[in-house]
Amino acid sequence: MSAAEAYPVRVDASLDAPLSRWLWLVKWLLVIPHYIVLAFLWAGFVILSAVAWVAILATGRYPRGIFEFNVGVLRWTWRVQYYAIGAFGTDRYPPFTLADDPSYPAHLEVEYPQQLSRGLALVKWWLLAIPQYIIVALFTGGGLWLGWRAGLSGGSWAGVGLIGILAVIAAVVLLATGRYPEQIFDFVLGMNRWVLRVAGYAGLMTDRYPPFRLDMGGHDPGTLTLPPPARPRQAGYGGQGGGPAGQGGWTTTRIVSMIAGAVLVLISLGLFGAGGTALWAQTQRHGGYVDLGTASYSTPRYALASDTVEMHMASAGWDSGSPFIGDAASALVGTVRIRVTPVADSGPVFIGIAPAGAAERYLTGVSYATVNGMTDHRGTYTGHAGSAPAVRPAMAGIWTAQAAGPGTQTLTWKAKSGNWMVVVMNADGSRPVSVQVNGAATLPALPWIATGLLVVGFACLAGGVLLIAIPLLRAPGPQDPRLDEPGRRA
Repeated sequence: MSAAEAYPVRVDASLDAPLSRWLWLVKWLLVIPHYIVLAFLWAGFVILSAVAWVAILATGRYPRGIFEFNVGVLRWTWRVQYYAIGAFGTDRYPPFTLADDPSYPAHLEVEYPQQLSRGLALVKWWLLAIPQYIIVALFTGGGLWLGWRAGLSGGSWAGVGLIGILAVIAAVVLLATGRYPEQIFDFVLGMNRWVLRVAGYAGLMTDRYPPFRLDMGGHDPGTLTLPPPARPRQAGYGGQGGGPAGQGGWTTTRIVSMIAGAVLVLISLGLFGAGGTALWAQTQRHGGYVDLGTASYSTPRYALASDTVEMHMASAGWDSGSPFIGDAASALVGTVRIRVTPVADSGPVFIGIAPAGAAERYLTGVSYATVNGMTDHRGTYTGHAGSAPAVRPAMAGIWTAQAAGPGTQTLTWKAKSGNWMVVVMNADGSRPVSVQVNGAATLPALPWIATGLLVVGFACLAGGVLLIAIPLLRAPGPQDPRLDEPGRRA
């Protein structure tokens, strides 16, 4: 293979023999601890890939510490999948390490790129790789097996893809004959190799486009043979990043720090989203109310009722009736406004809010529907058998707040702690009921909630960046002179 044809992602594996006829049936259970760790490692992979992307755009270089970590995640994932549904190629349990284990039968190496194109970094991982993603989806069953999926979400491995199907077929043959069919092994390894090359390209680790070529067999014939590490592995460090010797300083402590940092960064993004949404809602007030949305509901029965609305916010003296604190629900939710408009001139409408117990007693024996939620912009309901109400709703005498009449009716209610239920009916107690409902609330605590979310978000972001930066800065590169010091530990 000429240097021009060689590819900088190398994937090798050797088929163990003999293999247990039965162990493959429970390997999916045995690797659960690995999957838990990998879920966090992939969170770090996605975060650090975004950091690397910015660094490539600014400098044209992939930060070496991040490169070593991300290659280690790919390597760890490949070992686990080779053991489990990705191949069932060994009965040796995968090691918990980012470093290469020379004694393990599955290996992955990536040549470190000295320079990367800034322009390609903008388009290769989402646009140029689309044809490759289609092929990988066929191999893996609809997701990038490595959890990359263009950096948007965690992917799944194998599923009902060709890799998983063939691996199971090989396992069934193994169960029946005691031998793993080598032809299937070669084909499965070729597909895995293709997927891993695409993962390296999508992960910005190389500018070389993955070849449309199925290099089958355990030995990778279509990649560069990477040089051995320049120095022997020292305690606490590992060897050269991306090469076969390990991960240049990625000790357990630093891996845990990186994972914790990635989790905090992800949490901060969620908090920023929630805080930003709260701030935006604050700017959308009309007449002092924040619009909570409009939806249409209908039932052939005599009434529509909400699920029980629970407002139990007592904490450290809240809801005590103190004139200095007041009711917690009122402080947080404020005044609720509900506007109900009958649909298709169905006549006068009634809306009321009452304690949940009183409303349930009124509706006992009445045919009504409880609104459970919305699916595809349509209400979902639970029906209750019964007959027409014995008393018109306005005459029930149970309502804390109510409104009735023709056209749009508006109910306002100052929220209080407790269990509550909203009921909508035709004013004369007839059926069917078909209405459009708009909800709004003053939400006096919204600015404080938004501020709190953003402050906590910034704190999580700062903590996450710190936990990520410390291991990156302290992990020595492959040419770090500290590697030459005997007995030096991370």
